Amino acid sequence: MYQNLALYIDGEFISGDGRKTEPVTNPATLEVLGHLPHATTADLDRALNSAARAFETWRHSSPMVRSEILRKVGQLSRDRAQEIGRNMTLDQGKPLAEAVGEIVSCADHADWHAEECRRIYGRVILPRSPEVRQMVLREPVGVCAAFTPWNFPYNQAIRKVCAAIGAGCTIILKGPEDTPSAVMAIAQMFHDAGLPPGVLNIVWGVPSEVSDHLVRSPIVRKVSFTGSVPVGKHLAALAGAHMKRVTMELGGHSPVLVFDDADVPRAAKMLAKFKLRNAGQVCVSPTRFYVHDKVYDKFMSDFTDTLKSVVVGNGLEPETQMGPLAHARRVPVMEQFVQNAIELGGKVVLGGERLEGVGHFFKPTVVTDLPEHAMLMTEEPFGPIAPIARFSDTDDVIRRANSLPFGLSSYVFTNSLQTATKVSNALEAGMVNINHFGSALPETPFGGIKDSGIGSEGGLETFDGYLVTKFVTHV
Repeated sequence: MYQNLALYIDGEFISGDGRKTEPVTNPATLEVLGHLPHATTADLDRALNSAARAFETWRHSSPMVRSEILRKVGQLSRDRAQEIGRNMTLDQGKPLAEAVGEIVSCADHADWHAEECRRIYGRVILPRSPEVRQMVLREPVGVCAAFTPWNFPYNQAIRKVCAAIGAGCTIILKGPEDTPSAVMAIAQMFHDAGLPPGVLNIVWGVPSEVSDHLVRSPIVRKVSFTGSVPVGKHLAALAGAHMKRVTMELGGHSPVLVFDDADVPRAAKMLAKFKLRNAGQVCVSPTRFYVHDKVYDKFMSDFTDTLKSVVVGNGLEPETQMGPLAHARRVPVMEQFVQNAIELGGKVVLGGERLEGVGHFFKPTVVTDLPEHAMLMTEEPFGPIAPIARFSDTDDVIRRANSLPFGLSSYVFTNSLQTATKVSNALEAGMVNINHFGSALPETPFGGIKDSGIGSEGGLETFDGYLVTKFVTHV
């Protein structure tokens, strides 16, 4: 059975009951899985009022209580991972092993926030006069509005929910309407863990309408968004007009630098598999490959051989290693990238076309010989396409890697400590991974610079966006 779809407001699951609904479909089979109710204006106002009312008590709750609830959610994530993962494969398309892995790894996020919320400390500042006492307090910012994407529906939602709740805030979350089951599962787990009504609310609807209503509301004090750069800029501008805090985790176009002293076979195989994770629909996916002239041919051979061996199909089939694109609209976008590459003299070495039959499938694709102004080199493909270019000079490849307005993640493969240090210092990115993929752990900060975002999620920085600083002085 697919996940029951509903709104979750003030501790109550609310079904359609005459509300507008939209179908949720399986991108591999095009089967309709269920119908998702949209929140009315009255529903949104009820969620806002519920969150505001709950904040008055939750803000004063013991960190031990918050920690206990988050720990229960972590355990429930592990207990229910197979069921939640299967539903995610049904509505999002990723292979079942990837989906279940997402749930299990996110249990660590709940555990991390359960520990860190007990360590939200202020400080005492030594006074200039012995009669004076000076303190700095860290207090929850208030009601938060969060908006999360479809590519990692569980991961992106639970990060924001755990941070807000752990900080003592209340939150209204609008998840992805086309992949809603994971967010519904989160609501059910917090409900079962004993979270008080109103601390977490889940709403659905037309994204622009819901976000406009929530962000403009004077009740909301903080906005957190994960998604595209254009939408993020729009929401940040709207929040800024009302002087509201924001955390923005936006798109990227992650450069990969493979130097001539790298372990090329290892790098090629690792990158090929990582590139096809979630069919390339990953904000930190490697998307611009720069390979040193001396090892280019070897890298290309190993990289394409690995891609050729990948089994593409329905995510519920045990042999599947790459599922469909999540939306029908993404397939023609992939074709547009390939067509633009061909028109500019690029060479399609592998793939380059959709798979025949039912579902939103596109072949793993490699394109070479592209000019720097090609779409694939300037726009994030968000799909299973890898553009590969040559380089011979370190300073030049750093310039090319930094040439775009994005700055989310980056990847470097070299066995030279000198090169690793120079390049990691020079790359304009919020995350630099050298010889492995080490981002997105709960204990490490996740976020970008430039157009790729504001603020970080995870690590010691995880609560920064959900706390305000109050200075108290008295005699």
